[in-house]
Amino acid sequence: MKLFKKTKKETNKHQDALNELMKVMSRERVLTAVEDRICYSYDGTKQKALPDIVVRPENTTDVSNTLKIANKYEVPICARGAGSGLTGGAVPLMGGIVFDLKNMNRIIEICPDDFVATVEPGVVTKQLQDEVAKFDLFYPPDPSSAAFSTIGGNVAECAGGITGLKYGVTRDYILALEIVLPDGSVINTGRKAGYDLTRLFTGSEGTLGIFTKITVKLIPKPEKIQTLAAYFSNKDDAIDAADLIIDNNILPRTLEFLDQMTINAVRGYTGADIDEEVKALLLVDIDGTEESIGHEMPIIENACRESKAFRTKVADTAKERDAIWASRRSISPALYNIAPHKINEDICVPRSKIKEILRRVDQIKEGQPIYIANFGHIGDGNIHVNIMYSDDPGQEALAEIIVNKVMKEVVALGGSISGEHGIGNKKSQFMELEVPPQEYEIMKRFKSYFDPKGIMNPGKMFI
Repeated sequence: MKLFKKTKKETNKHQDALNELMKVMSRERVLTAVEDRICYSYDGTKQKALPDIVVRPENTTDVSNTLKIANKYEVPICARGAGSGLTGGAVPLMGGIVFDLKNMNRIIEICPDDFVATVEPGVVTKQLQDEVAKFDLFYPPDPSSAAFSTIGGNVAECAGGITGLKYGVTRDYILALEIVLPDGSVINTGRKAGYDLTRLFTGSEGTLGIFTKITVKLIPKPEKIQTLAAYFSNKDDAIDAADLIIDNNILPRTLEFLDQMTINAVRGYTGADIDEEVKALLLVDIDGTEESIGHEMPIIENACRESKAFRTKVADTAKERDAIWASRRSISPALYNIAPHKINEDICVPRSKIKEILRRVDQIKEGQPIYIANFGHIGDGNIHVNIMYSDDPGQEALAEIIVNKVMKEVVALGGSISGEHGIGNKKSQFMELEVPPQEYEIMKRFKSYFDPKGIMNPGKMFI
């Protein structure tokens, strides 16, 4: 557990802030007991840093009042939803105040005629998807964590997901935001005139302000979904198949890739009926009308066979579809059967460079006593490179060296260090690999303008 070492002056500021908070917030919404604070000290990266205070706001006023106090005493602020992030965004590296936004979980309004919904940041992604489906509407962003991650966290990190190829990522569905700035003032974005502040704040990782209301775009729910699994004897054939599907003017709802290491982990974890000869797997969803699916699925099957798939399986029932997707859903826990630790990177390269980046990853790993599993959203070039390592001396340091080398190769191929997880503190060291100096400086100026005292999620995104 990391404890940020505070000076006496900083300790006094935190106590003064706490005293004021207790005057404007009910006692049950301000937590100071160590056992409570520990629950807010980590996220999906398993880093740990203990906050000094946890505030559980119930509305915009609570957030505003807390930020006014934090700003007055220059106390660090870290916003938190479900804590499922993979880059350290919800870890309070400098202590201070953690906002637990889970209680702000109302779906304020669904307007079917306007194809929009307005929610609070603590709404769970799948909850929103299920609710709008009752109106035959669809909220497409679908991260693997949809069953527990929150909309606020998705917007903060600009989350992607398996539907990104066809439908885009979170930023493509954010119409307006209510944001509390570091000084406690409240702004509303989404107007068509002037600069696009909505886009600026989407993906800002809690470094500029706190979202308290989020208005999202909805689209009509597709009439039908059909799933295909295609099995290959090597990964290059699977990549060729993905390219050929798209070359046939078909844009799947999802187009997922699993390499041999990933398949072996899933097979050992779930007992999935995947033959030993399978070295790569494509999972394909298409959606639309009965007629469009009837036209497209045979083309997809043929593209896979032309690319040397030795078996394809089309799900005829919802049960069969769930069985096919069970392999994909089980990857994260299954990988821990390979090694007790992993670094899950979400690199993104142009589709034409996928073979090359996987070849370079293999070269980096060659001869090293470490495992790498690759899987992910091959249709939009977003591959999860998972570096698996043991507790043996030197393994963690070796894993970090490998990550560094992989990131350099990604940028050299015209790719991005993050396709959907954000930057946090885990990737801040790589920002300047991708972002040119002038643009990096402009980003830092935005940060300084909105947060001149540097209290908003310090230690994230920028070194």
